[in-house]
Amino acid sequence: MPSHAEIAARLLRDAATFFRAVGEQNETLRDQMMENADVFEQVATLVETNPTGELEDPNA
Repeated sequence: MPSHAEIAARLLRDAATFFRAVGEQNETLRDQMMENADVFEQVATLVETNPTGELEDPNA
């Protein structure tokens, strides 16, 4: 049975795939959709490699 982190990472990667598909079909949205996809992929990797990790606050 997959862990919550594994499910979350899978959902994030699926969302990234969706954003890429939208970007490929709509040139006006392409840059923003590719950026979204990249962020979702990065967060999926964080969840997979360090599920209880914390991000540093850039304003601290």
